[in-house]
Amino acid sequence: MGLKRRQRVEPEFSLAAMIDVIFLLLMFFMLTSNFVTPNALNLQLPSSTSKSMASADLAVSVNAEGKFFIDRTPVNVTNLESALKAKIRASNLDVKSTTITVAADKAATVENMVIILEVANRLHLKTILATDPNVSTQN
Repeated sequence: MGLKRRQRVEPEFSLAAMIDVIFLLLMFFMLTSNFVTPNALNLQLPSSTSKSMASADLAVSVNAEGKFFIDRTPVNVTNLESALKAKIRASNLDVKSTTITVAADKAATVENMVIILEVANRLHLKTILATDPNVSTQN
């Protein structure tokens, strides 16, 4: 009897195609992740730098030493939120329509700026970030 032996086929799996697909997916996610930015603070930014916005009701500032001020009155960082609430109530302002100007010294840390913006966000205040170098922060 002339039985032929079957040739056994060794299973092979080429990873080249899968590596190409993974590389393309990695590139896609890396490129699109730069465009997705969470909007943690709801800020209304001006459309152009030449227009000035409406004047703010209150001014909150921080200097290079990390001291906070509400309308030139020194405030402790732990009492910033309560002092801001009290100042709004004392001025007979509506919390929902109150606008504050946030100004920081050039040497002030970003962390101090974020503290002010977080307090404004918790109180649902509109904020204007003072970018003019002539805006005086407290010394």
